[in-house]
Amino acid sequence: MSGNESTPEQGKSRKTPETFWTTGTVVFIAAFISCFLWGSASPCIRTGYGLFGIDGDDTPSRILFAGVRFTIAGLMVIAFDSIRKRRFSMPKRTSVPDVLILMCFQTVLQYIFYYSGVAHTTSVRVSLITASGTFFSIFMAVAVFHFEKLNAVKIAGAVLGFAGVAVMMTGGSPIAGPVTFSGEGCVIMAALAGSVAGNLTKIFSRHEDPVVLSGWQFLLGGIVMCAVGGASGGRMAPSGAGAVILLLYMGFISAGAYTLWSVLLRYNDVSRITILGFMNPVIGVLLSAVILDEGREAFSLRTAAALLLVSFGIIISSGRTGKKQRSYPAE
Repeated sequence: MSGNESTPEQGKSRKTPETFWTTGTVVFIAAFISCFLWGSASPCIRTGYGLFGIDGDDTPSRILFAGVRFTIAGLMVIAFDSIRKRRFSMPKRTSVPDVLILMCFQTVLQYIFYYSGVAHTTSVRVSLITASGTFFSIFMAVAVFHFEKLNAVKIAGAVLGFAGVAVMMTGGSPIAGPVTFSGEGCVIMAALAGSVAGNLTKIFSRHEDPVVLSGWQFLLGGIVMCAVGGASGGRMAPSGAGAVILLLYMGFISAGAYTLWSVLLRYNDVSRITILGFMNPVIGVLLSAVILDEGREAFSLRTAAALLLVSFGIIISSGRTGKKQRSYPAE
């Protein structure tokens, strides 16, 4: 045997990506980090409005703020993918229409509604209502895109999840007041747009790398929103270095969480990963209490009941169904 050969036993002892990213501890920690990033989005947006001097009713400035964030996120994803592949990350020419369609739903429509909702209701409510995107995605997959068939497990999960949202929407918020379209209604519209984007990603990723699709739709969608917000009179007045650091972190929320979640999906069964998405609303509610002082609502019995129903709904809906469908939690 030559000196540069190895025995089968030696080869098995090496830590390959497959063995590393399928280790239970690594999977949980990576999923937790992703959900922490996504869960921090709503509190960061509300904090950013203050740091950049953006009024809750200033729609052009909100759109500009979102556009800058997603332009940064797109550049981060494209840079990471380029380093990973050792060549510039570009979509195939035939995938350009897919990128543009995905851009409209996943970035432009979803976040125009989302940023309005965040400005007009509590972050606790945003975190819980956004989790309904999981159940909208199931409905879209069954009724619109015909990817899956409806079964008792999906029905039970969706019923629990929507019951949780209904509990949260019953009556007014002790902080934000009554339910409004500009607040809770816009968050629901954002969840619907995100569910369409999730199903479109499944179609488009059959012939294009989903990371490439994501990076370019983030970038182009961000540029479009910057143009629309700026042309409409939007402005951003950063109050200091903290505002800039927050904006960079917000770009990393989308870029880092999506990329890490994609790696987990690459090396694990989809059901094993998506079931961990229940942490997303839990972390979002807790961070809202800590960062935005929304503890009065976050730790109320109504929120606890809603959170349990939504989380169990996600867990049940993400059970093994024999389908290999990628799932990315919404913010």
